[in-house]
Amino acid sequence: MKDVMYRSCAEMEEYMVFGVLLAGGVGSRMGNIEKPKQYLNIADRPIIIHTIEKFFVNETFEKIIVLCPEQWISHTKNLVKKYIGQTPRIAVIAGGETRNETIMNAIRHIEGEYEVDDETIIVTHDSVRPFVTHRIIEENIEYARKYGACDTAVPSTDTIVESEDGNIISVVPDRSKMYQGQTPQTFRLKKLKELYESLSAEEKESLTDAAKIFVIKGEKVYLVEGEVSNIKITYPYDLRVAETLIQSQKEE
Repeated sequence: MKDVMYRSCAEMEEYMVFGVLLAGGVGSRMGNIEKPKQYLNIADRPIIIHTIEKFFVNETFEKIIVLCPEQWISHTKNLVKKYIGQTPRIAVIAGGETRNETIMNAIRHIEGEYEVDDETIIVTHDSVRPFVTHRIIEENIEYARKYGACDTAVPSTDTIVESEDGNIISVVPDRSKMYQGQTPQTFRLKKLKELYESLSAEEKESLTDAAKIFVIKGEKVYLVEGEVSNIKITYPYDLRVAETLIQSQKEE
């Protein structure tokens, strides 16, 4: 763990920023594994630890909330203690049944400990995206501060096709307008909660991520430029790519 702490102009402002790391996945697409993918090792450290460290070294964050399955809370706390140390800046709590319910659990935790206001920001991020850069994190905070909501994305390099039945192409959208979503996704906390609670049950069923909450309600979500290297570790192949990326970073 490096001693350096990254600072930004945000810490000089009178608003709080929280990191919300989503670690609720079970890793079903990783194949026959004994534990969720976020606990697999790359470069002799669990993926989740690499990700937490990216947030922990940034002093802008008041606190980092890690949300994982109930049965993995103790294990996650032990990993944090082993690799990062005992710190009040990291909390490990249970996630919810869905991605957005998990985020709501984080919001409830924050509201229970802090006096939040309209300027309070949460930076939500996949625990299995350990290669997020400090530039991406800082720009997420900056854009959420200015605009209220932002999403990290990269222009699509492949042609995207849409199929309504899974067999025949229905639409081939203009690739120049297509982007591949990543994380972080960053929002003003109270606005996110307000919009989510105003959704119907049917609208909640349609959600794939938190940014869609704003889109459904006609709210603008601004784009932060992502990085091709900001990969989500989902398949066994991704583990090999991650090891290569770690090694290349060591050699720089």
